[in-house]
Amino acid sequence: MSDAKVPAADHTLRILRHLSTARGPLPASMIATQLGLPRSTVYHLLATLQEHGFVMHLPEEQRYGLGIAALELGSAYARQEPLARIGRPLMSGLVDRVRTSGHLAVPHGRDVLYVIEERVRGGATLVSDVDVRLPMHLTASGRAILAALPKAQVRALYPDQGAFVQRHDDAAEPAIDRYSRLRSVLDATVTRGYAVERGAVTPGISSIAVPVLDHRSWPVAAIALTFRDADLPEEQFGGLAAELRDTAELLSARIHGRAS
Repeated sequence: MSDAKVPAADHTLRILRHLSTARGPLPASMIATQLGLPRSTVYHLLATLQEHGFVMHLPEEQRYGLGIAALELGSAYARQEPLARIGRPLMSGLVDRVRTSGHLAVPHGRDVLYVIEERVRGGATLVSDVDVRLPMHLTASGRAILAALPKAQVRALYPDQGAFVQRHDDAAEPAIDRYSRLRSVLDATVTRGYAVERGAVTPGISSIAVPVLDHRSWPVAAIALTFRDADLPEEQFGGLAAELRDTAELLSARIHGRAS
């Protein structure tokens, strides 16, 4: 490799790392100032990163943030054995305590990818399984992750109505078919302290979930419990959510993160 390529690679990685530690998208001028790089260099590298999907541009705000390709890179790491090894005994212990099926999922673009499944005997029949992907906005796991992201990042993931898909029309909750409805659900999730999904994936089956956060309070995964509506009244959701939070905080600590 020639010496001329080393600074460009270094600058590119520094920009990606800087965006990954920010709480939201940043102006290019701020990136240049904070990293001590020429503005022209930063604009050039941002344009290249945007072309490859690692950076997204918000023209109305004149800011740049991480793109879907960068999120997929992060979830690719999360999908690997370390997270599964750390999370599996914790999920197994949670499911044994509450006697309800549970899973751990990671973000993958606008989907969640399930990496751990723990089922209870006689529990609900689930469509989720290891390596299955489902739309993020339909699942409790995905909603928990989205609620922990900066609003600008969520808006970039769902730029128009074409980003919203539905599985069926029999859910016990209003369909999330536009950004305003998604935002309302996510705001309620933050207020409540955990995400809820009522039949959006499978009629008659609901889930609750909380995020697993890293050291920057960024959601790297979510853990959820899934059950038949007939088996669990809504007034018991809070107790299960407390168990989920305890497990998520322990998992966050074990991956050198912060409490969720």
